[in-house]
Amino acid sequence: MQKLPIFLSLFVFIACNSSNSNNLNKIYEKEILPKVDVAANLKSLNISLPNLNKPLANYVHSVRVGNLIFTAGKGSTNSDGSLYTGKLGNDLTVEQGQEAARLAGIRLLAVLQAELGDLKKVKRIVKVLGTVNATPNFTEHSQVINGFSDLMVAVFGERGKHARSAVGTSSLPKNLAVEIEMIVEVEQ
Repeated sequence: MQKLPIFLSLFVFIACNSSNSNNLNKIYEKEILPKVDVAANLKSLNISLPNLNKPLANYVHSVRVGNLIFTAGKGSTNSDGSLYTGKLGNDLTVEQGQEAARLAGIRLLAVLQAELGDLKKVKRIVKVLGTVNATPNFTEHSQVINGFSDLMVAVFGERGKHARSAVGTSSLPKNLAVEIEMIVEVEQ
């Protein structure tokens, strides 16, 4: 049986000790994931969060379970309130898809703002599912969803980096270009 390297053994020991595990999490959050001024970042990006409309069907914008928020999928809207529609690989370029993903991200930030009252309560963007309305031959789904991911990092710094899936589909509601949902860790 091969022995674990000393640093890995020490990490496993610390992680298994519950009181030390909490300390390790605090160190990680403080040193690796420093707080950022979210309001200042939004201002520097010239982003104002939109008002949320009532959901179009029998669902809610978000559900909070403990310190996690699960959002409903959000598409993107243009500045005039119209939906950003079209199929990647046919109607839209990758760059237009990235803009659609960025705009969907702004709507999701509005969901978090409504749920939390203040975006500085976001500890980490944990997981993202980005769905792209695409032709069968389109293969740049991850590039499209980068429009969302880049926005989260610009707003939250390292706390905005997340695990992610980017998938294509043959259609989305109302011909949306993208639909994105996320799981977010927040302060208790």
